[in-house]
Amino acid sequence: MVGRGVLLECLRDADVELAAAVGRTRVELTDAKLRQIVHADMENYAGVESELAGFDACFFCLGVTSSGLKEAEYTRLTYGLTMAAAEPLSRLNPGMTFIYVSGSGTDSTEKGRSMWARVKGRTENALLKLPLDAYMFRPGFIEPMDGIESKTPSYRVFYKVLTPVMPLLRKMLPNQVLSTRDIGQAMLKVAKHGYGRHVLEARDIRAVLQA
Repeated sequence: MVGRGVLLECLRDADVELAAAVGRTRVELTDAKLRQIVHADMENYAGVESELAGFDACFFCLGVTSSGLKEAEYTRLTYGLTMAAAEPLSRLNPGMTFIYVSGSGTDSTEKGRSMWARVKGRTENALLKLPLDAYMFRPGFIEPMDGIESKTPSYRVFYKVLTPVMPLLRKMLPNQVLSTRDIGQAMLKVAKHGYGRHVLEARDIRAVLQA
């Protein structure tokens, strides 16, 4: 959801000259600023490195739910796939802004009881050590907009049930509820202007929007 949200914001933003969408399949969008890079192996970018040079920022939004996964597999899909992209990008575009979509509750100590939080924390820590201007986005509840839907069936049901009360949730929890538009716009602002801290909780993401 976040990936499509930030892509839409990139295409709307006059300051963005080119947006490249990298994935196993094509995005169902057409725009003069959009370049689609279809790449089957998300663990090895050697074959497409020439297409990944010359960029100012990367918005890394790939992620899976930890439900039903053992730690080794979740680590491969979370830490492994993220670092497989970040390491060559840091070499091809040293100092580029790299924004990683993490999650509220991520464990930076890597020692907590929650498996997903430890793995996310390990991923964040590894990114912050690379020669990148890296930022960790930790949104809480995400409201999909612009027709965006989660690829996870249970999440789609969850969002459908909550739709009638979303206006109330936004009013009651303004620093916890962020829309896909909010997150996409905040990512662009951080890519352009930076931010005072490199780990952004939901309240920080809201602060970026209000700055």
